[in-house]
Amino acid sequence: MIVMCHIEHMIAITIRDLHMKTGDWVRKAARRDGIVVLDRKQPVARIIPFSEADTGKSFAERPLVKGFARMPRREMDSARFISDDRGRG
Repeated sequence: MIVMCHIEHMIAITIRDLHMKTGDWVRKAARRDGIVVLDRKQPVARIIPFSEADTGKSFAERPLVKGFARMPRREMDSARFISDDRGRG
C-alpha cells in the first residue's frame, strides 16, 4: 500500500512493501525527499537521500574531549580492534 503522507509530503509505504521491494524503494527515496515507512498505519522510520555532509569525520579524526588527552594513545583504530575481536569468537 502506497499513500501520500502528511510528513513533508513524502510517500508512505508499509514495512511489508519495503520488505518486498527494498531496492526499488531505496532508489526512489534517493530521487525524492525521502519515504516514510509505516507500521500499522503509524510512521516508524524515514528513508532519506544520502548527503556528502552526512559523512563527517571518522572517530580517529575528531578532536579529543577535555580529559581524554591524558589517556594513552593506541596505534590501532578501536573500530578495527573490535571487529578483529568479534572474529575470534
